Amino acid sequence: MSLIAATLATASLAIVTTDNSALRAAPKESAQQHVLLSQGDMLEIRGVALDYLRVYDYRRERAGFVKASLVRQTRGTSDEAQETLATLRHLRDTQGSDALGIALFATYAKVAPSSALDAEAFDMLGTFGERIAQRVNRANKSDQVLAMRQLDTAAFYGVKMKSFEVNGRVHYCYDGEAFRRVLALASRDAAGSLLRAHAALAITNPACIDPNEHPATRRQLETWRAEIMEQVDASKLPDYLQSRVALRRASAWSSVAFHAARNNKDYASAAQRAMSEFILLDKERIAEEDGAAYDETAVRIGAMRWMIEPAAKANLKLAIQTRAGEPGQTCVQIVSPDKRVLFERCTYGVVHLNSASINANGTAVALAVQTLDAWRELWVFQKDKDVWRVDVLPPSANTRGVGYVEFAGWVPGGKQLLAAREFRVDGGFRKSFELLRLDTLTVEKRADTPNAINAFYRWQESAWKQKTIALR
Repeated sequence: MSLIAATLATASLAIVTTDNSALRAAPKESAQQHVLLSQGDMLEIRGVALDYLRVYDYRRERAGFVKASLVRQTRGTSDEAQETLATLRHLRDTQGSDALGIALFATYAKVAPSSALDAEAFDMLGTFGERIAQRVNRANKSDQVLAMRQLDTAAFYGVKMKSFEVNGRVHYCYDGEAFRRVLALASRDAAGSLLRAHAALAITNPACIDPNEHPATRRQLETWRAEIMEQVDASKLPDYLQSRVALRRASAWSSVAFHAARNNKDYASAAQRAMSEFILLDKERIAEEDGAAYDETAVRIGAMRWMIEPAAKANLKLAIQTRAGEPGQTCVQIVSPDKRVLFERCTYGVVHLNSASINANGTAVALAVQTLDAWRELWVFQKDKDVWRVDVLPPSANTRGVGYVEFAGWVPGGKQLLAAREFRVDGGFRKSFELLRLDTLTVEKRADTPNAINAFYRWQESAWKQKTIALR
């Protein structure tokens, strides 16, 4: 902000308050238009002409005239600090003037005493940056140009964004620098706890994680997210905000547990922490706007729940074991009673051996394999004419990211099995309970509730019913 500071020290300024304000060649409406200005643009005032100001735009290196009613004038003096702070508070509590808010923060940071740059002030700056990124991400074609102008204005004032590609579109996120300052400056009382919660939730937003992040970097990031959420004293927050913090903690710790397990590290405490945060939630204390976050967290917990379940009971007909494969791989083996390896399949995911369920005939095995932190598949091994094979059933064939599918019981006769699945699709979550053919894993019957399928009602395993997240 060196240019801004120098300009503030030597000149009167005009900050554009209205998008699409024209910078004209002369002080009249019919004069040639040089450029369209956006809210937050900072201009040096060099004179007055009728109801126009003669200005210079350092950003575009253009001089011209702008209507005085479309700008806010300031000399950058200390006696303007309180008025500017009041305006910043108003803009924080409204929508649509975030670029203007960033510009006013720049002037406030110059004229206010250093002690005034407290947690509240940086919370306002972070809020403006976060909302600009969200506006760009939501913008349709007609709004895109204006949204990108506000993004450029934020960059002019040193507010940084990060970006990455999601489904063929560039996704923007505020880099969170102001919120990090909030965490460093906020007090430990109730007011400070509110600011801490807002800051922690903002910088740990899962929507701002690059899906293409390297696994090693992702593991460090998830640990950092969990640690950031631990800095919030939820006991001093309103009920709905306590629930929001608990949801984020559960989500973050579930990811920590997955990455620890994938790297052969101790994951039990992280998994237990995630489950504890989730099961203590009271749905009546969750705000309606957090409904989607609740569903996503539930699916993430569902994907990792085998990390806290006891070991599977031994089976006399078959044994399921693992061995280390290529670097990062785990190989699953089906082993006969006489210790012969009947079949092997390797994966880079986390194999939940304790989930293994063997049918009565010893000819089929259902096993949970978690390939991503929020994605768990069902592997079904089966014997076909003395030859073993494995079929992989994903939560969804059309999407990938957040979902699980789990074994719920064997149907007598050896030709069918029961499964439950839940996954994200079209911005929401879909849940179903299914009767599957064992040989092809095709769905014979599907319902929204288990009791709607007679076989499900009769043959679902009691252990599944007690532990599953699908029946929450």
